[in-house]
Amino acid sequence: MPLVVLLHGTGDAASAATLTNAGARGTAGAAMYRPLAAMTRLPAQDKLALLRQRIKYVFVLFQENRSFDHYFATYPGADGLFSGGRLIDAPGTHQLIRNTDGSYGSISPFLIPRAIRAVNGAVVPLYPEDIASVDHSHHGIVRSLHIVHDDGLVARNDGFALDQEGLAFSGDASTPENVVERRTGAAPDASPTLARKQMGELAVAHVDCDTIPFLWQYADRFTLFDNYRMTAVGPSTPNAIAMIAGQIGETQWALHPSQGDARGLTLPVLTDSAPYGGSAVDRVSGALPYGRDENPAQPQQNLTFATLPLSLGGARIGQIVAADPNQSADLGDVQNDIQTIATHNPFVEWGWYQQGFDREPFDGTVTPDGVPHDGLHTSYVVHHNAPQYFAYLADNSRMTAMLHGLQDFYAAVTARTLPAQGGVFYVRGGFYNNDGLITADPNPAVRRAFAGNDDHPGYSDSQISEAGLAETVNAIAASPYWDESAIIIAYDESDGLYDHVPPTFRSLGPDGLPATGGSRVPAILISPFAAAHAISHVPSEHSSVVRFIDLLFGLVPLAELPDEMRGRQLGAAQAATFHQTQLGPADALVEPMGDLTEAFDDARLAGAAPPLPASYATIPVTTVRTLPHFGGAGCRALGITPTDYVGGLLMDPPPDDFNPRPVATPGIPSSGTWTP
Repeated sequence: MPLVVLLHGTGDAASAATLTNAGARGTAGAAMYRPLAAMTRLPAQDKLALLRQRIKYVFVLFQENRSFDHYFATYPGADGLFSGGRLIDAPGTHQLIRNTDGSYGSISPFLIPRAIRAVNGAVVPLYPEDIASVDHSHHGIVRSLHIVHDDGLVARNDGFALDQEGLAFSGDASTPENVVERRTGAAPDASPTLARKQMGELAVAHVDCDTIPFLWQYADRFTLFDNYRMTAVGPSTPNAIAMIAGQIGETQWALHPSQGDARGLTLPVLTDSAPYGGSAVDRVSGALPYGRDENPAQPQQNLTFATLPLSLGGARIGQIVAADPNQSADLGDVQNDIQTIATHNPFVEWGWYQQGFDREPFDGTVTPDGVPHDGLHTSYVVHHNAPQYFAYLADNSRMTAMLHGLQDFYAAVTARTLPAQGGVFYVRGGFYNNDGLITADPNPAVRRAFAGNDDHPGYSDSQISEAGLAETVNAIAASPYWDESAIIIAYDESDGLYDHVPPTFRSLGPDGLPATGGSRVPAILISPFAAAHAISHVPSEHSSVVRFIDLLFGLVPLAELPDEMRGRQLGAAQAATFHQTQLGPADALVEPMGDLTEAFDDARLAGAAPPLPASYATIPVTTVRTLPHFGGAGCRALGITPTDYVGGLLMDPPPDDFNPRPVATPGIPSSGTWTP
């Protein structure tokens, strides 16, 4: 079997255009600004050799549920919603919404400002860091994308508002006559409630540097990706799995067709079903934790395809899998993969740190927002823990020893106990936050509901979440690991929030609907060797993180492991059954697919320019823990003007009846027309 190493985004004049400098030089990243056009482009293999010399630690800070446009639609220089102060004409920038009287109107993307001024002159705070979660189920996302048959499946991208209202298009035309009611038992002409209409408006809303200034500062000082996609056309679980596997179970489906399910409940994974590991049906790893909101009696079936944790076992993989007491059931689909891993891969340390997996500082307390944490795992979101879905990881004590709580990460970095040889370390939040922060919104209902730190709408506050990211980056920056680090901030999926760039679908599920090749989500690279003040336009996704790790540590790509190749080949050969030609991991053999390497500054890697200092990544702790960040004036503090402001005037104010939390804070706004 050939072992192919691909390096993208470097080495030729054409690839230089995939990385551009952002905005104006007067912004926060100006201190380390370097014109990318003047940079010498290293040959790909030379750059890879330097990366392997410089980078030993990869930290993946994996956040939840935001579309790219929701966070960076108006970031200067990015592929966003405004050009020349005007809203661009793109799929879905004007889409239908149903009014409470049953009539139809048009809704366009708009900013959720921090406050509005009503006609009576009163200032009404909105607190856009606390928003409801919209429909982000597999079928909900498909409805939002409004997929039509036009020489293949194409997303019209204009059903976002309607889906939140319980409506959908019944065909290709984007007209009121083509809208149908999808709520069970609802009359075809039922009008939406105000709260439901507000959810439709929320789906196309966005925020900026006044709400998430830390994320915009990281984007400005380092490299932002504006063409990074979620892998699965679905919710969090499949995209968490893709972050360690580069797929959502297509090869297992191809090897075992009976495990496919047109409802999307089995394979490929397209739901947030809880993991097999630790569930009531798993007789081996029953000690693994479950969170309060998961049902251990109805888990996702055991996943048996290859993952990075398996691949990172390298020459030690034989000893590691020997600790699995259930090898015949757990390892049947990766036997040949294991042989290749043992022969070709080096051993690489790894760890998965997720809040609530074990003891956290707030366990056994009543937190400042009044929420009791009366035991372990109260903050744990089990369907976000990708390794727990694989019994060959969950059943194996040597593998589960790599799973930790969030506070364990801070303890390890502070005590300098991460492996000296480096490794790959994933960091995830949960239902609470380890600093005991409470929302800037004084409403007790909001403070109880929005204490999370993984940025998931509905329970996480964006500023508490970016504070958690800053705490993590600060901890790394204050340690010896900074000098040899690559920190990847990535989001798993879009939460069903609008993004104006339609996805490019790669594979279909048993229901005949798109399964992989999803919408854009935010991603940022932070490193001493990153290009500063830069934007990467390279097509990328969670598989790109896997590909980067493959390249950096010299691993055989998951896509080229023999059992995964066999699944891919079966999927292609049995097109009548699967209707597929590209089933399986996308860390190789799938193009275009970036590897994140374009985001590293060649001159910094080669020593021709100094590395970015730890201080450049550090946000002072008092700033981190004071909400709202920068007093709610983050754009002014950073010196960045979002692209939807012209002459100080906001070009996309919210609708008159908008409320970012229709359930948590009903009745806001009360009445009147708003002016920014």
